[in-house]
Amino acid sequence: MSTYFTEPRHDDLRASVRAFAEGEVRPLLPELEATRTVNHDLSRRIAQQGWLGVTVDEEHGGMGAGHLAKTIIIEELSRVCGAMGAMVQASQLGVAKIIHFGDDAQRKTWLPKVASGEVLPTIAVTDPASGGHVLGMQGTAVRDGNDYVLNGRKVFVGNSHVGDLHGVVLRTGEGSRGLSAFLVESDRPGFRLEPQQEAMGLHGFSFGELVFDQCRIPEGNRLGDEGQGLAVAYSSSMLYGRPNLTAVSLGIHQAIVEESVRLCRERERYGKPLGQLGPVGIKLGQMQSRLMTARLTAYQAVSMLDQGLSCDAELMNAKVVNVESALDSARAAMEIHAATGLFTDCPLERYLRDAFHIFAPAGTSDVQWLRLGEVALGTAKGSWSEQLAEWPV
Repeated sequence: MSTYFTEPRHDDLRASVRAFAEGEVRPLLPELEATRTVNHDLSRRIAQQGWLGVTVDEEHGGMGAGHLAKTIIIEELSRVCGAMGAMVQASQLGVAKIIHFGDDAQRKTWLPKVASGEVLPTIAVTDPASGGHVLGMQGTAVRDGNDYVLNGRKVFVGNSHVGDLHGVVLRTGEGSRGLSAFLVESDRPGFRLEPQQEAMGLHGFSFGELVFDQCRIPEGNRLGDEGQGLAVAYSSSMLYGRPNLTAVSLGIHQAIVEESVRLCRERERYGKPLGQLGPVGIKLGQMQSRLMTARLTAYQAVSMLDQGLSCDAELMNAKVVNVESALDSARAAMEIHAATGLFTDCPLERYLRDAFHIFAPAGTSDVQWLRLGEVALGTAKGSWSEQLAEWPV
């Protein structure tokens, strides 16, 4: 299945990311789980591999390798550590807004720094009071001469506590055309972070709160035109967020299956390996089937995106299939592991916690199904993937 979509360069990339993940990330898992906070050094080391620039063109110092390559990078990191896969996927949201909405000066300034790992970008859209209702946001950016003054809070910001450059969507007017996007450096006066809160899973990753209090930025930090903030938010979420989170789920799913297979080979019951027991073998078969189907939907969707084809529905389907499949396989794996799966020295306990974190961002499963229902009815509105193909890169 993989060879249908991939080329030798993808296989080489997978091998290099897997080697890094096994050698550099896996030894740090106990520390990440114990501290339950971001690891700045590891995040920076991953960024310095150049992987944040996988979709950045070579002219700006990136790999120019596309979305399938991005999926493989995130998948392989997530197979070992969901938190570090999440770190890379969240950075890619920050990359997207500069690629597609940045002017020449912004691209020349920031994309090479992102590609080299010098700068970790984020995107900050969600207000505390409005949640997923983007148009309900209350944070403001008010023009003052050649500057904007920013006030408000953003929550659930991926890479909040390791990010250097925050892409922030705020209200500059009324209605759907009253949102605009801005680049805010983390050392700007008037910007601060709230303390990182401990979360159920993804230990080593941060998705915290940003505060803007009379934060002044120059007009040159605006992304696109005034009124394009909704497009920045939606396009980043739909064209990068959904496939990126798909990749995190896929990597975790792979790890779930591998850990279950290991247990079924090593543990014996009734004088034979656990995996040879009929009910256990059925569960393993179901898990393997889910994993194969999930990978197929993931690779198909991003391959279409790389080709500039209309694939909004495929991206939505890939996200919901991968998230739900990973959660279903995690539950089945827990049933195979029984009580041993509940202890923190069992990797499966971490995989289950991490998998739940991928459910809500870029739209819950219900959101994906609602939108896919519109596709079925022929009432879907527009195609962000078609617009992406038309934007200069």
